Amino acid sequence: MAPFRAAASVEAKAVITFGERELRALDAMTGYGIDSFLDAFYKHLGKHYMQPYEADLRALFATLNPPVSEALAKVDEARRVLDAAAKKKAEAANGAKD
Repeated sequence: MAPFRAAASVEAKAVITFGERELRALDAMTGYGIDSFLDAFYKHLGKHYMQPYEADLRALFATLNPPVSEALAKVDEARRVLDAAAKKKAEAANGAKD
């Protein structure tokens, strides 16, 4: 018979929904990269608090930065497309009046 061993674990997860302004703030925070962020943090606030979590913060930046930047790029592109369509519509309406 195979041995059976039970183990318990505890895990915390969070689901967060960000608005565009919050995404832009996150993009600004992570955009320079983790090394720049840590250099500034450690320089101004010291290493005592953050250093024990540095590896986790590096993982967080790696998780956040690409999808946040990609989402904002899509928002910006959608705005460009909508603005171009609105401009074209306005030009067509003005042309019809002439």
